[in-house]
Amino acid sequence: MEKKANQLKEFVEGNVAFKKNFFKKHETELIELSRMGQQPKALFIGCADSRVVPNLVTQAKPGDLFVIRNIGNFVPQYRENECFNSTSAGIEYAVTVLNVSEIIICGHTQCGAIEHLYQNVNTTAHIQKWLALGKQAKNMALISQSKDVTKEELYRVTEKLSIISQIEHLMSYPCVKAKIDAEELFIHGWYYDISDGSIDYYDPDEGTFKALSELEKNNF
Repeated sequence: MEKKANQLKEFVEGNVAFKKNFFKKHETELIELSRMGQQPKALFIGCADSRVVPNLVTQAKPGDLFVIRNIGNFVPQYRENECFNSTSAGIEYAVTVLNVSEIIICGHTQCGAIEHLYQNVNTTAHIQKWLALGKQAKNMALISQSKDVTKEELYRVTEKLSIISQIEHLMSYPCVKAKIDAEELFIHGWYYDISDGSIDYYDPDEGTFKALSELEKNNF
């Protein structure tokens, strides 16, 4: 118990500092959020990787993002009778209850889930089943790349292709498709580089990823 307490010490101290500093400085806005409920601007589907922190990399304020994080930022295809799928439930909640107008699917470099697709190792049943959601991206990457591509290059390509694949899965949800067709909902594919903090976005018209900073320059 003492060892665990020591490991958590910095988090305990962090909460104390949060209450004294950030919460006190933004007390009016945070109390208003507690009274009025949440009205997030976007649903952010990201990886559970501890190096990827949605509110930090976007500088979003509390209440701005409804966040779903899982291994590999995967989106299961829509199934009516799927049991206990928190990602699918979160998507439907964000779209039908919170009425978000934007969905961001954010992948990242050095993704362990993507690398695991290429490693012949035994995993637990739940991990193995979940990683199946990335196999389409892996297959597309293997087909599109030459045989002399490096392992790291193959991983990076697969990470980007997986974002596109998850967007396709997202479109299988009736509530999502209905709002897309009505132009009430928009989907974005982002690719975060953990080595320099930059984000690329997927341009479906050109079928490529471009620097998100370019959108800001163009008064996006």
